[in-house]
Amino acid sequence: MTDVTIQFELNGEPVSTGASAGRRLSRVLREDFGLTGTKVGCNAGDCGACTVLVDSRAVCACMMPAQQAAGRSVETVEGLANGRSSCSGRLQQSFLQHGAAQCGICTPGMLVAAEALLRNIPHPSEQQVEDAIGGVLCRCTGYRKIISAIMDANASRPAEPQTVSSVAVGEPVVRLDGSPKVSGTDLFGADALPADALLARAIRSPCPRATFEFGNIDEYIAKSPGVVAVFTAKDIPGQNCFGVIPEFVDQPVFAEAETRFEGEAVALVVGVADIVHDLDLSLFPVTWRKLPEVRTSASAADETAPQLHPGREKNRLTGGFVQTGDVDEGFAAASVAAEGTFTTGFIEHAYIEPEAGFARRVGDRIEVQACTQAPYMDRDSLAGLLGIAKQQVRVIPTSVGGGFGSKLDLSLQPFLAIAAWHLKQPVKMVYSRAESMLSTTKRHPSHIRAKIAANKNGKITAMSVDGIFNTGAYASWGPTVANRVPIHAGGPYHIQNYRAESSAIHTHCPPSGAFRGFGVPQSAVAQETLLDLLAEQLQIDPLDFRIQNALTNGLPTVTGQRFESGVGIAACFNALKPYWQQALESAASRNRSAAQTPVRYGVGVAGLWYGCGNTSLPNPSTIRVGLRNDGRVVLFQGAVDIGQGSNTVISQICADAVGLPVEKFDL
Repeated sequence: MTDVTIQFELNGEPVSTGASAGRRLSRVLREDFGLTGTKVGCNAGDCGACTVLVDSRAVCACMMPAQQAAGRSVETVEGLANGRSSCSGRLQQSFLQHGAAQCGICTPGMLVAAEALLRNIPHPSEQQVEDAIGGVLCRCTGYRKIISAIMDANASRPAEPQTVSSVAVGEPVVRLDGSPKVSGTDLFGADALPADALLARAIRSPCPRATFEFGNIDEYIAKSPGVVAVFTAKDIPGQNCFGVIPEFVDQPVFAEAETRFEGEAVALVVGVADIVHDLDLSLFPVTWRKLPEVRTSASAADETAPQLHPGREKNRLTGGFVQTGDVDEGFAAASVAAEGTFTTGFIEHAYIEPEAGFARRVGDRIEVQACTQAPYMDRDSLAGLLGIAKQQVRVIPTSVGGGFGSKLDLSLQPFLAIAAWHLKQPVKMVYSRAESMLSTTKRHPSHIRAKIAANKNGKITAMSVDGIFNTGAYASWGPTVANRVPIHAGGPYHIQNYRAESSAIHTHCPPSGAFRGFGVPQSAVAQETLLDLLAEQLQIDPLDFRIQNALTNGLPTVTGQRFESGVGIAACFNALKPYWQQALESAASRNRSAAQTPVRYGVGVAGLWYGCGNTSLPNPSTIRVGLRNDGRVVLFQGAVDIGQGSNTVISQICADAVGLPVEKFDL
């Protein structure tokens, strides 16, 4: 399609560029003008990360053809940061003060949507703010801080960022990486791609399980203008296998002979970016033969089911087991019992930033810059795939627009490294939203049978748990989930008689991996529901029942561990009591008022615990501190900030340990 030259005003300046019919405004802003503050999360108008102002009206730039911007005024977050905001910087400052910018990927869209509101309504109500930002999704903050920041932007000038020169830990410090997030200059995976980089796209299986056969790939390359190379399993210099836990490494970069889940890659097409971006991958020479698959843990564990991996009988990856006391005796001594079977399904992480990055070869070294939660694990895996030493691999993590566990696994990094290694040219890759959801890890579906009993006084006497987890096609973090669940399924409660067992079962589904809790939320669903049923049978208030059974300092956990201090769950529950009673009374009142309607209101409470670090494994860390000639301190540490604030918190800890103010530190 022929480019048409369009002229428009961009952040107050007249500009012109070429735009073909249908080319998105978001691509023009990012690629032609380098305004990467306009993020692309979905290319479907769903996430709102690409929100810009067109004639002062908030629109999704990914849904607007660039040619429609001709003759109009377009404003991006960079324009607001450069003084075009009606709040004169107060909006961005308010976001910093309220902690409204966490991972930062949605922040530009939020700021632009808020700016559109504040130009018309300088002092909006909460409802007006909610309506204004309703088209911009956030996965970190829960929105409360964002709403408060917008409402306070024009109330009065927020206080300046607060740092503390004497003691940093425990004091309110505005996040050290916050300013780039609110100015739109923070660089995420797709924001610093070399202009001359080739583009890679994966050929993926359309079936959960299939054999496949390639046609004439050399002929395909020759007849496809712009395509430079195609890579398959035979092009991997090292071992075609990776994973996060050494004893369970089992996932290939490219499937060989047979695919194990829909979306698994079998080849990689690399070429000139503009051409490969629009390439019809359905024309790639590969034929598929669909095979019978198993999609549930129950069907996969059957003796007649196809086996996904040698040596893992009945598709069982691994399991976990914890037992203490005498469970049968505990059930026999009980006055009441509750039991049930609970199922949970796959859950998508839905981070706003799809996977993105690039790689380049530097002599006999490879450098990969991408959004990742685990640069050191990435480095080790890439070294094995390329057959080189770890010291020859450098992984540069960008800012990460949400991860929640899934970006602990490799995604596009192996594709980038292999292509750049062979071609000796920079190679970039950006997942589409559909590709991200199709090929990356999910929360483990679970099938949990549990029983809990208590005596007439409301004390838990016994608990049994049996959990089966669908770990998908490959191990990923399945062993961690299988091991964490039996340890954590007893919850933050004192249970003397306890038995818990878990299994992780392979299926022809996307790999299940880490997702905020490693299986613990699934087991909590079962336990907390049964605690409510026990409280109901005993006619004890559900919150009081939990307080009565809560762990306290010195009491053993189900694994026999005793915490002599810091067990705060009872204090937490007690702090809820006045709000709990207020909520119960409010629900009862509303139900009386709605007696003639089918609508009813309820109130719930639940407790959960989660152990930081690795489960039953050492979790060593190393931090290095350097001193520069100008007296500033440089902090080197490997924890990636995905919105949780580790860049700031670790700096606070280090500042107090060294005895210097936190503002003296550079990351």
